[in-house]
Amino acid sequence: MRALSRTLALVTTLALLGLAGPAHAEPRVDVANDDGDAAVDPTYVTSLTLRGSGFQSIHGGHGGIYVFFGTVRAGWRPSQGGQTGVDYFYVPDGESRDNQGFAKFVAFQGSDTAGSANGGTISAAGAWSTTLRVPGATFEAYDRTGGSRTVDCRQVTCGVITVGAHGVANARNESFTPVRVEDLYAAGEQPGSVGVTPAAGSDTPATGVTGPEPTGNGKSKGGAVAVTPTLAVDRGAARAGHVLSFAAAGLPAGAQVTTVLDDGVAGAGPFLVGDDGRVAGVLTLPADLDAGTHELRLFGVEGAPTVSFGVAAGVEVTAATPAPVGESNDRSAQLFVAAAGVLLLLALGRLLLARRRGRHD
Repeated sequence: MRALSRTLALVTTLALLGLAGPAHAEPRVDVANDDGDAAVDPTYVTSLTLRGSGFQSIHGGHGGIYVFFGTVRAGWRPSQGGQTGVDYFYVPDGESRDNQGFAKFVAFQGSDTAGSANGGTISAAGAWSTTLRVPGATFEAYDRTGGSRTVDCRQVTCGVITVGAHGVANARNESFTPVRVEDLYAAGEQPGSVGVTPAAGSDTPATGVTGPEPTGNGKSKGGAVAVTPTLAVDRGAARAGHVLSFAAAGLPAGAQVTTVLDDGVAGAGPFLVGDDGRVAGVLTLPADLDAGTHELRLFGVEGAPTVSFGVAAGVEVTAATPAPVGESNDRSAQLFVAAAGVLLLLALGRLLLARRRGRHD
């Protein structure tokens, strides 16, 4: 009888543990430069190979993971209210697939945004790998209102930052992995500078993104031509939830500019102005953006232009929220353990009852 009671207690405990479910692993990012070290050069571009594990994979989910290089403050996580340019700062880059490699987007498998991913996809097990370029120890970080500040990774701790992509905060995919700053090329061959320039004879700006052609407004002054900065958008694509392309002209060559929609509803950049004073890029309009007239502003240069344009309402799509890959399997396993435990309890109970009846007989 005592052995039977101990068995019943053990089965009950196992059933309860099955219902409790497994603990989630913390996300981890392994960082390595060409020498296998988690370090970047203070002066020259360093290419880092990143391997993530323990991340949440949501098959068919919207977005995925943004991967940046920068620094963070206490309470930086977006799931806890942290904001870019306030609580965490990173090397800026365009949001297009063919950006300069300073920022990567790793998409969920089967995501509606997977086509714009430049860092691959997250496996069902929560693993991913990509490369990230780091321009050096210092960089300009921007916030959504166009403000900027200089970050020096020799004075603050910098590293690889991962956050939920496309405005979807996900605590399970937020991480910060510190990276050292070391002189990697003191005794060896030094790589080229950071500058990204168009190919010879090409009219494509340094961002590698084409857009609508702006119209310049030249004015003669002292024999020179003073060009008034202009900004244009693809009005036909101005729909909530869609990608809007823009182009500007008459800007100082080599300048970095950012775009901000209205009073910070959305933003993108920075973008590098080409030698011809032109720049083009894209901006994702929020899905909940109200239909009507909106304003896009350019920041970063004197006399930066603005443009007003109409935005049409987006198409409302109702879809069920997908369950994370592996979570449904975990739940099925829990239910199986619980059911098996109940059946075993019933069988042992019947056995116990039969023994008692046998003794009375």
